[in-house]
Amino acid sequence: MQYEQLGATGVFVSRIALGAMTFGGAGTPPWSVVGGLDDKAADELVGLALDAGVNLIDTADMYAAGECEEILGRVLGPRRQGTLLATKLLSRMGTGPNDIGLSRLWVTRALEDSLRRLRTDHIDLYQIHSFDPLTPVEETLAALEDAVRQGKVRYIGASNLAAWQMMKFLGASQLRGLERFVSQQVYYSLAGRDIEREILPMAADRKLATLVWSPLAGGFLSGKFDRDGSSEDTARRALADFPPVDRERGWDIVDVLRVVAARHGVSVARVAIAWVLARPGVTSVIVGAKRPDQLTENLAAVDLVLTEEDLAELDAVSALPAPYPDWCQLAPGDRLPVHS
Repeated sequence: MQYEQLGATGVFVSRIALGAMTFGGAGTPPWSVVGGLDDKAADELVGLALDAGVNLIDTADMYAAGECEEILGRVLGPRRQGTLLATKLLSRMGTGPNDIGLSRLWVTRALEDSLRRLRTDHIDLYQIHSFDPLTPVEETLAALEDAVRQGKVRYIGASNLAAWQMMKFLGASQLRGLERFVSQQVYYSLAGRDIEREILPMAADRKLATLVWSPLAGGFLSGKFDRDGSSEDTARRALADFPPVDRERGWDIVDVLRVVAARHGVSVARVAIAWVLARPGVTSVIVGAKRPDQLTENLAAVDLVLTEEDLAELDAVSALPAPYPDWCQLAPGDRLPVHS
C-alpha cells in the first residue's frame, strides 16, 4: 500500500480507502441494492482491506439509516487502533424538523449518535455531507470546533461542496479563528471529470486533501457494461442509475479502457481506478465492494502504473470541453518572456 499526506496535516492515509456503504440495509431499498451486507460479510471485507494496508475506512450516518455505522462498529473491534475512521453528517435521520442539516443542535446530536453506533470515543475525520443553505457556516464551524476541543473529533472535512461553498467555509475559519476543513470528498471518475474545472484547482491552492468516491461511476466503468447491455444483471448500476453518466460518451470511454486493460492484462475496473490514482491532487480513492474478489481487484489498482500512452488515450476520450471563462483567460505560459 502507498500512503499520502492528508492535506496540510501530519497524518498519512492509504491511497485506497475502504468505503463501507455496502454494509447493512438488507431488504431495505436502496441499501439492499447498494450492498445489504451483514456482519460476517462486512468483517471479511474489513479484514481484507486492513491486511492490505488500508488505514482509512469511510462511512456516513445516513447509510442504511445508521445500520452501516453499527455494523462497522461491531466488526472493527480491537482493530480500531491504528484505523482512521471517517463518517459524515447532514442527511435526514429522523422525522423531526431538526433531524437534519448542519445546525449546532444537529451537529451535536448527530456526532453523539455516530460515536455510539461506531462504538468509539472519537472520529478521526468528521465530514459534512453536503451544503446546508439555511445554516450559517459560522454556526456549523463553531459546533465542529467544540467537538474537536472536546476530543470527540480529530479533523473535519466536507463532501460534495462547490468550490465557492468550500471557500466560504475556509474564509470563515480564517476570519474567526475556527477549526478548518482539511479535506474534501468528491465524485471523480473517467466518466465524471467535472471537479477538474474548479474544485480540484481550489483544493490544490488551499492545500486540501481530495478523497474520491465512486471512481467506477457506480459500476459503469467496472467492465460489466457496454453498448450491448450488462454482463451481470445484479450489478448495482443495472439496478440503480447513479451517479449520472452521459452514456454515449461513456461507451467510448469503456472502449478505450478495454484496450488499455488488454495491454496490461488486467481488468477494466483496475485501469479505471488507477487512472484516478494517477490524477494530480488526488489523495485517496474510496472503494466499496460486495464481495472479497471485487475488493481484491480494486485494491490491486494501487500497483498498476499506467504509461504515458495509456494516460493520453484515456484523457483524450474522457476530456471535457473547456468552460467559460477558462478558454478566455490567460494561460501561465502566455506570460513567459519570448526569446528570439
